[in-house]
Amino acid sequence: MRATRIVQKILANYEGETPGVKANLARMLMEGKLGGTGTMIILPVDQGFEHGPARSFAPNPAGYDPHYHYQLAIDAGLNAYAAPLGMLEAGADTFAGQIPTILKCNSANSLMSDTAGKNQAITANVDDALRIGCSAIGFTIYPGSDAALEMYEEISAMRQEAAAKGVATVIWSYPRGEAITKEGENAIDVAAYAAQIAALLGAHVIKIKLSTDHLMLAEAKKVYEAQKIDIATQTARVRHCMQASLGGRRIVVFSGGARKGEDSVYDDARAIRDGGGNGSIIGRNSFQRSREDALAMLGKLVDIYKGRA
Repeated sequence: MRATRIVQKILANYEGETPGVKANLARMLMEGKLGGTGTMIILPVDQGFEHGPARSFAPNPAGYDPHYHYQLAIDAGLNAYAAPLGMLEAGADTFAGQIPTILKCNSANSLMSDTAGKNQAITANVDDALRIGCSAIGFTIYPGSDAALEMYEEISAMRQEAAAKGVATVIWSYPRGEAITKEGENAIDVAAYAAQIAALLGAHVIKIKLSTDHLMLAEAKKVYEAQKIDIATQTARVRHCMQASLGGRRIVVFSGGARKGEDSVYDDARAIRDGGGNGSIIGRNSFQRSREDALAMLGKLVDIYKGRA
């Protein structure tokens, strides 16, 4: 495998990283149908932990089997597959070397009370990632939560260990918690701030949600209006989030969220592409569809990122 110039340029942005981390980033960037293009589609399947099995897999019961997701990612030609420890361990031997994997190292669950606060438990570690051959660890932070500072310290330490052992770090940066309104969770000023926090924590790949044109933070709103920052379209908001990710020097993928119509999924991908984003991390919108429909949809997303649709 020889890295394309596009991939080499992306890797050059990670000036402080070890060869092992860069090799694993290259492995993901060069994998699958989008390999070498600088864009990525990742399949994340941590929803069983987050939302429960029936809510996650009953719409397509084949998804109860961890092997289904490995095979879907491989057959769709995706760049990587992300999941908690148990899901990856259940297929790590059968699918060894066939698809780069990302070990999700912390998780929340829907059985917690509303008074518990927004936090996640650490459920796996860097040595687990090495043992089952992962290219990266994944970790969620909740900017805006009262537990956010603890989460930042946790991923800071884990990221340091991962980099020393040649493993890349993907940070899910999802604003929510006591300081964030429901509308503010997807506000553009908050989304850009979340991307910046993940970048400054050392994320090699940043995962954020697509945002709305809402501005939640009063002091930030003054700046957006005074500087006339363009947030009118989804494409413009993606572009702004890339600016917040160290001027576009970090890989940023955007989550698909809850299942929705195919046209909405395609419109999102075009906005990500045109705004300079690095692709999609799309779970429920793929594995909750039938295998046939999921492969067709993911195939069209590949075409969109290649500029063919």
